[in-house]
Amino acid sequence: MENVGAVVADKAVDATSLIDCIEAMNATAVIPPKANRKVLRSYDKHVYKSRNLIERFFARLKQFRRIATRYDKLDTRFEAFISIAAALIWLA
Repeated sequence: MENVGAVVADKAVDATSLIDCIEAMNATAVIPPKANRKVLRSYDKHVYKSRNLIERFFARLKQFRRIATRYDKLDTRFEAFISIAAALIWLA
């Protein structure tokens, strides 16, 4: 398994068992705590803001019908088209 620096997620996945699992991987959990937690955890708000950029990238990537419906049967072709689509998004 690769080294993971941080796991960024929204409040919906704020569970103690998941955070313990992330910390067991020596990673940082960048997950805002739910309002009903008894002890509110701190999180890096600067890193969490980058989550929006990633979400928008995946939304634009799914606009390519070939990716959204997964027409390619081979993993290598699917991965190649994702690379092409990501390059087109980056250049736009």
